[in-house]
Amino acid sequence: MLHAIVMAGGSGTRFWPASRAALPKQLLPLAGEKTLLEDTVERLAGLVPPERMMVVTSQRLLPAVHAQLPGVPEAGLVGEPCKRDTAPCVGLAALLVARHDPAATMAVMPSDHVIKPAGRFREAILQAAALCDEAPGRLVTFGIKPTYPAESFGYIQQGDPLPQPPGGAAVHRVAKFREKPPASVAKEYLAAGNFLWNAGIFVWKAATILEALATHQPECLERLEKIAAAWETADRDAVFAREFAAIKGISIDYAVLEHATDVAVIEAPFEWDDLGGWSAVARQRGVDSDGNTIVGRHLGIDSVRTIVHGTGNHLVVTMGLEDMLVVHTPDATLVADRAHEEGVRRVVAELEKRGWNEFL
Repeated sequence: MLHAIVMAGGSGTRFWPASRAALPKQLLPLAGEKTLLEDTVERLAGLVPPERMMVVTSQRLLPAVHAQLPGVPEAGLVGEPCKRDTAPCVGLAALLVARHDPAATMAVMPSDHVIKPAGRFREAILQAAALCDEAPGRLVTFGIKPTYPAESFGYIQQGDPLPQPPGGAAVHRVAKFREKPPASVAKEYLAAGNFLWNAGIFVWKAATILEALATHQPECLERLEKIAAAWETADRDAVFAREFAAIKGISIDYAVLEHATDVAVIEAPFEWDDLGGWSAVARQRGVDSDGNTIVGRHLGIDSVRTIVHGTGNHLVVTMGLEDMLVVHTPDATLVADRAHEEGVRRVVAELEKRGWNEFL
């Protein structure tokens, strides 16, 4: 059967001060009325029933995740005791799913992307599952047709085409995964026409990914197996904390995909935005006649191309601002040139270094 694994442990530091350690990006309504996590799970409706959904987050976020997803059984919410990147997350999910469904197919996805329309996403996931069924040992990933030479995304180089079902999306073998490139190299990728952005969405058999981890990350898998073995015992929390902390963090891309010999990439037939920073809010929510994107109460005088994100009934007034970012929360306010929004994560690091609680 098809199971959905939603990875919801990110910290979303580029959206400070709205996003905090206690309430990060995926738990916020940045792109609309619902939170990104709620949208992700809603997108799966009709594809995977709640009892075959698993949301892997951090332990401290479990109460907030449970509150936002009352329809997902509590048994499907997994709280990691510490952050160890995506390979341990995926490996543990595969072990837990395989206990009850050894032949399970897993659709693995982040919780903080904007994807439209949901119907096309579901169709693409089913196409990926069929690709796994027809070729034992195959891993499937999704790529996004690049629209500009992005330096912040990894790239997937397309190889030979694979059969495309009627009405299905284009699919190729993966020739190579490429790291986040400098601007000059990204321009070359864009000009070549056979490179896609890596969307971080995957489909594979649980048995296939576990076999790959056994080959390429045996120590990691060994510790995960100890956790899974204790999952329904009184020692679960103690074993989870001890063994998970001892794992070296590594992404599933580095751990498995870059070494695999049979990886297919589907060119995503849906709109995709990873919501990588505040400018993405403007893309999703649109702009007014002055190019401003406003969330909350705002009075703008001679202000253009500015993003204002307020909370509650607090009034934010801007005068004479151009290409600025203003984010107000009850205990912190950010004012920045939009050209420097990538540096917002540095603010969080500096706050933590100084021991100031506003990063929490």
